[in-house]
Amino acid sequence: MGRMTDNPVSDAAGLASAAQAASKKGPPPVHLWNPPFCGNLDMEIRADGSWFYQGTPIGRPAMVRLFASILKREGEDYFLVTPVEKVGIRVVDAPFIAEDAEIGQDILFTTNVGDTVKAGPDHAIEIRGTPEAPRPYVHIRRGLWARIDRKTFYRLADASVPGDDGRMVLHSGGETFPLET
Repeated sequence: MGRMTDNPVSDAAGLASAAQAASKKGPPPVHLWNPPFCGNLDMEIRADGSWFYQGTPIGRPAMVRLFASILKREGEDYFLVTPVEKVGIRVVDAPFIAEDAEIGQDILFTTNVGDTVKAGPDHAIEIRGTPEAPRPYVHIRRGLWARIDRKTFYRLADASVPGDDGRMVLHSGGETFPLET
């Protein structure tokens, strides 16, 4: 993702305005939009879940939630999309952080951008990394994942039970998820 776009609409303010207009009737249907690529925007989602525009943190949570609502993944690349444009952004690890979970019969995760998902067939829990340094994630939507923060992972580990193969597992939404790589 080399060059920055010269398109004046493809800046953070233009995207925010288009996203607000598109989301007036509920979550924007970004999975249905396939606008032309307009270049790359100097925007990055860092490994800790913070969003930066032109090297400066985006401090308004409402603005971050708005951008998160128009985030789309294609292969290994991430884009902010509106019905008329698509701009590339950088994502260091996962675009979201699962920063809390209600753990009961099912597991309900809440992300740093306000998404709430129940772990199950459409929202898998996946452990990446190594046994010495596991990195837990939960699928949020359409190829977008949230890294599960440390405190929440410790709570999940405490709630896990031995599975049939001896590995520690979690149950939610009718699925079984191993907590070990």
